[in-house]
Amino acid sequence: MDFIERINVLAKRIPQIQSNLQTEEATKNALIMPFLDKVLGWDVYDPTEVIPEFTADTINKKGEKVDYALMKDGEVQILIECKKYGEKLTIKHASQLFRYFSVTNARLAILTNGSEYQIFTDSDAPNKMDEKPFLKFDLEDIDEHIIPEVRKLAKSVFNIDSIVSSAGELKYLSQIKKIVAEQFKEPEEEFVRFFASRTYEGTLTPKVKQQFHDITQKALMQFLSDSINERIKTALNNDKLTEVPQADVPSTPEEEKNKVITTEEEVEGYNIIKAILRQKVDLSRVVARDTQSYFGILLDDNNRKPLCRLHFNAKQKYLGLLDAEKNETRHPINNLDEIFNFSEQLMNTVNFYE
Repeated sequence: MDFIERINVLAKRIPQIQSNLQTEEATKNALIMPFLDKVLGWDVYDPTEVIPEFTADTINKKGEKVDYALMKDGEVQILIECKKYGEKLTIKHASQLFRYFSVTNARLAILTNGSEYQIFTDSDAPNKMDEKPFLKFDLEDIDEHIIPEVRKLAKSVFNIDSIVSSAGELKYLSQIKKIVAEQFKEPEEEFVRFFASRTYEGTLTPKVKQQFHDITQKALMQFLSDSINERIKTALNNDKLTEVPQADVPSTPEEEKNKVITTEEEVEGYNIIKAILRQKVDLSRVVARDTQSYFGILLDDNNRKPLCRLHFNAKQKYLGLLDAEKNETRHPINNLDEIFNFSEQLMNTVNFYE
């Protein structure tokens, strides 16, 4: 199974067992240890790699323990503090993590209740754990956009410098996205006043402010809708995209070739991919290869340069994106337009081969 599938398998267990997760220990055994072991690949049965009840004396505390320490190359990499399932995570729960952070080599700390994971580093001040997590991840409300960041915690690809270097941007990105979402839902007076001052020359009376509150809210939603529609038009109309050329599909033995059926949705998905990548490479270099398992898209018709895969053969469709090591992460999509949400990742994939 690929990374997202392993996450989904664990997430589907939660409704089945949540009534039995009445203690911290039950949460550890049923959710946290499987997440570390099955999803991230840390060997929970190796006490030199995953240390339970990790102890490190601090200045004011002796013999205090943190639930887990993950080790690599003989050094502490991640500290983990656990709470029972369903318990609301607060900064008070991270007190031990704050103390341990300054007396170990750890650059990452995780606070979790088995479902929600809050991940901290020291982006604000060296060797001092930030008060706010740079990444939040919830198994019961999975945000597909942050899956690549969660995967960086996996043992097989773990690189502390890469994680920490992107932590600052992730922290502020998530906060800004939250603020923007709140303004779309219910614009604040200061936000409304900004637009009103640029478009209205009269006095901003209470009545005018209310009018501009409603107008601003409508304008934001229309802007979002227009932006999406414009991207679709640009991709499907202006680029004069065509169906997959027959030459793009490799020859196979006759009996295998007859089993491969290229659907209209796969062709349309391929066209959308080309529309995105035309900003980066010549379209003649973006080649399709359909197989029984998935619809593959390659750079330069080279199997060693996979760009993405379309998994459209089941009811749930997935866009498969690949990292520098060609590990695939599947992202569920409900319609083809959602492929545009992954434009940046698709263009970054080209950089692996250039």
